[in-house]
Amino acid sequence: MKRQLIAALLLSTLGAGVMAAAPAGWFLSGERSRSYEIGEDNSSGKPVRYIRYVEGNSASFGTLMQQISARNYQGKRVRFQAMVKTQDVSNWAGLWMRIDSTGKPSAAFYNSQDKPIVGSSDWQLRSVTLDVPDDASVVSFGVINAGKGQVWIDQLSLEAVGPEVEVDQQPGRGKLPSEPSL
Repeated sequence: MKRQLIAALLLSTLGAGVMAAAPAGWFLSGERSRSYEIGEDNSSGKPVRYIRYVEGNSASFGTLMQQISARNYQGKRVRFQAMVKTQDVSNWAGLWMRIDSTGKPSAAFYNSQDKPIVGSSDWQLRSVTLDVPDDASVVSFGVINAGKGQVWIDQLSLEAVGPEVEVDQQPGRGKLPSEPSL
Protein backbone atom coordinates (compact mmCIF):
# COMPACT_ATOMS: atom_id res chain seq x y z
CA MET A 1 0.00 0.00 0.00
CA LYS A 2 2.81 2.43 0.90
CA ARG A 3 4.61 1.73 -2.40
CA GLN A 4 1.42 2.36 -4.37
CA LEU A 5 0.82 5.63 -2.52
CA ILE A 6 4.41 6.79 -3.12
CA ALA A 7 4.21 5.81 -6.80
CA ALA A 8 0.89 7.65 -7.17
CA LEU A 9 2.34 10.77 -5.54
CA LEU A 10 5.39 10.68 -7.79
CA LEU A 11 3.28 10.23 -10.92
CA SER A 12 0.93 13.04 -9.91
CA THR A 13 3.84 15.49 -9.67
CA LEU A 14 5.19 14.77 -13.16
CA GLY A 15 4.43 17.68 -15.43
CA ALA A 16 3.52 19.89 -12.49
CA GLY A 17 6.61 22.07 -12.52
CA VAL A 18 9.05 19.29 -11.59
CA MET A 19 12.57 20.56 -12.17
CA ALA A 20 14.28 19.05 -15.16
CA ALA A 21 17.87 17.92 -14.65
CA ALA A 22 20.24 20.88 -14.84
CA PRO A 23 22.80 20.67 -17.63
CA ALA A 24 26.27 19.82 -16.29
CA GLY A 25 28.00 22.95 -14.94
CA TRP A 26 24.85 25.10 -15.16
CA PHE A 27 22.38 26.24 -12.51
CA LEU A 28 19.16 28.22 -12.17
CA SER A 29 19.18 31.59 -10.44
CA GLY A 30 17.40 34.92 -10.60
CA GLU A 31 14.93 37.12 -8.80
CA ARG A 32 12.07 34.60 -9.20
CA SER A 33 13.96 31.45 -10.11
CA ARG A 34 11.21 29.20 -8.72
CA SER A 35 9.01 30.37 -11.60
CA TYR A 36 11.40 28.76 -14.10
CA GLU A 37 12.95 25.43 -14.97
CA ILE A 38 16.18 24.66 -16.80
CA GLY A 39 17.34 21.62 -18.71
CA GLU A 40 18.34 20.20 -22.05
CA ASP A 41 16.12 19.04 -24.86
CA ASN A 42 16.64 17.62 -28.34
CA SER A 43 14.29 19.97 -30.19
CA SER A 44 16.95 20.72 -32.83
CA GLY A 45 18.20 17.15 -33.19
CA LYS A 46 20.94 17.53 -30.56
CA PRO A 47 20.97 18.53 -26.89
CA VAL A 48 20.44 22.29 -26.38
CA ARG A 49 20.10 24.09 -23.06
CA TYR A 50 16.95 25.99 -22.11
CA ILE A 51 15.23 28.06 -19.47
CA ARG A 52 11.44 27.98 -19.42
CA TYR A 53 8.79 29.82 -17.41
CA VAL A 54 6.55 27.27 -15.67
CA GLU A 55 4.37 29.10 -13.14
CA GLY A 56 4.26 31.80 -10.52
CA ASN A 57 5.46 35.39 -10.82
CA SER A 58 6.20 36.28 -14.43
CA ALA A 59 6.95 39.92 -13.60
CA SER A 60 10.56 39.09 -12.81
CA PHE A 61 13.32 36.91 -14.30
CA GLY A 62 15.22 33.66 -14.09
CA THR A 63 18.62 32.84 -15.52
CA LEU A 64 20.41 29.72 -16.72
CA MET A 65 23.98 30.44 -15.70
CA GLN A 66 27.53 29.32 -14.93
CA GLN A 67 30.31 30.71 -12.75
CA ILE A 68 34.00 30.08 -13.36
CA SER A 69 37.30 31.31 -11.98
CA ALA A 70 38.51 34.48 -13.70
CA ARG A 71 42.16 33.41 -13.41
CA ASN A 72 42.58 32.55 -17.12
CA TYR A 73 40.96 35.83 -18.23
CA GLN A 74 42.47 38.42 -15.87
CA GLY A 75 43.57 41.56 -17.72
CA LYS A 76 41.89 40.43 -20.96
CA ARG A 77 38.82 41.36 -22.96
CA VAL A 78 36.38 38.43 -22.95
CA ARG A 79 33.40 37.62 -25.17
CA PHE A 80 30.58 35.25 -24.24
CA GLN A 81 28.77 34.24 -27.42
CA ALA A 82 25.87 31.89 -28.16
CA MET A 83 23.10 31.11 -30.58
CA VAL A 84 19.77 32.05 -28.97
CA LYS A 85 16.22 31.03 -29.88
CA THR A 86 13.01 32.13 -28.15
CA GLN A 87 9.37 31.11 -28.00
CA ASP A 88 6.62 33.36 -26.63
CA VAL A 89 8.94 35.47 -24.45
CA SER A 90 6.57 38.00 -22.87
CA ASN A 91 9.05 40.57 -21.55
CA TRP A 92 12.61 40.08 -22.84
CA ALA A 93 15.48 37.62 -23.08
CA GLY A 94 19.20 38.01 -23.66
CA LEU A 95 22.72 36.99 -22.78
CA TRP A 96 24.51 38.51 -19.81
CA MET A 97 27.91 38.46 -18.14
CA ARG A 98 29.31 39.80 -14.85
CA ILE A 99 32.88 40.04 -13.61
CA ASP A 100 33.51 40.09 -9.86
CA SER A 101 36.79 41.33 -8.43
CA THR A 102 38.26 40.90 -4.99
CA GLY A 103 36.21 43.19 -2.78
CA LYS A 104 34.18 44.54 -5.73
CA PRO A 105 31.21 42.48 -6.87
CA SER A 106 30.01 43.45 -10.32
CA ALA A 107 33.26 45.15 -11.39
CA ALA A 108 31.94 44.78 -14.95
CA PHE A 109 28.38 43.90 -15.98
CA TYR A 110 26.14 43.76 -19.04
CA ASN A 111 22.73 42.10 -19.43
CA SER A 112 21.47 42.81 -23.00
CA GLN A 113 18.32 44.55 -21.75
CA ASP A 114 18.99 47.33 -24.26
CA LYS A 115 19.06 44.70 -27.07
CA PRO A 116 16.12 42.50 -26.00
CA ILE A 117 14.79 39.44 -27.76
CA VAL A 118 10.99 39.46 -27.47
CA GLY A 119 8.29 37.02 -28.57
CA SER A 120 9.35 34.11 -30.77
CA SER A 121 12.56 34.16 -32.79
CA ASP A 122 14.64 31.71 -34.76
CA TRP A 123 18.29 31.03 -33.88
CA GLN A 124 20.39 34.20 -33.84
CA LEU A 125 23.97 34.91 -32.79
CA ARG A 126 24.26 37.08 -29.69
CA SER A 127 27.28 38.12 -27.60
CA VAL A 128 28.45 40.05 -24.56
CA THR A 129 31.98 41.48 -24.30
CA LEU A 130 33.59 42.84 -21.13
CA ASP A 131 37.05 43.77 -19.89
CA VAL A 132 38.25 41.58 -17.04
CA PRO A 133 40.21 43.46 -14.35
CA ASP A 134 43.62 42.13 -13.27
CA ASP A 135 42.21 41.31 -9.82
CA ALA A 136 39.04 39.59 -11.11
CA SER A 137 37.98 36.50 -9.22
CA VAL A 138 34.76 35.21 -10.85
CA VAL A 139 33.20 35.30 -14.32
CA SER A 140 29.44 34.68 -14.30
CA PHE A 141 27.47 34.35 -17.54
CA GLY A 142 24.27 32.97 -18.95
CA VAL A 143 20.92 33.74 -20.50
CA ILE A 144 18.02 35.64 -18.93
CA ASN A 145 14.34 34.90 -19.41
CA ALA A 146 12.33 37.84 -18.07
CA GLY A 147 8.65 36.97 -18.14
CA LYS A 148 6.90 33.99 -19.70
CA GLY A 149 8.11 31.82 -22.56
CA GLN A 150 11.17 29.72 -23.27
CA VAL A 151 14.74 30.52 -24.32
CA TRP A 152 17.25 28.04 -25.81
CA ILE A 153 21.03 28.54 -26.12
CA ASP A 154 23.50 26.56 -28.21
CA GLN A 155 26.99 26.82 -29.74
CA LEU A 156 28.38 28.69 -26.75
CA SER A 157 31.89 30.09 -26.47
CA LEU A 158 33.81 32.12 -23.92
CA GLU A 159 37.04 33.50 -25.34
CA ALA A 160 39.59 36.27 -25.02
CA VAL A 161 39.28 38.76 -27.89
CA GLY A 162 41.33 41.71 -29.12
CA PRO A 163 40.78 45.43 -28.58
CA GLU A 164 38.99 45.70 -31.94
CA VAL A 165 35.95 44.04 -30.34
CA GLU A 166 33.89 46.69 -28.54
CA VAL A 167 33.01 46.32 -24.87
CA ASP A 168 29.27 46.25 -24.12
CA GLN A 169 28.11 49.09 -21.89
CA GLN A 170 25.10 48.80 -19.62
CA PRO A 171 22.79 51.78 -20.31
CA GLY A 172 23.38 54.49 -17.74
CA ARG A 173 26.94 53.29 -17.15
CA GLY A 174 28.58 55.20 -20.00
CA LYS A 175 32.29 55.26 -20.56
CA LEU A 176 34.15 57.51 -18.18
CA PRO A 177 36.36 60.22 -19.64
CA SER A 178 40.08 59.48 -19.47
CA GLU A 179 40.95 63.11 -18.60
CA PRO A 180 39.31 65.39 -16.02
CA SER A 181 37.43 68.56 -17.02
CA LEU A 182 39.30 71.18 -15.03
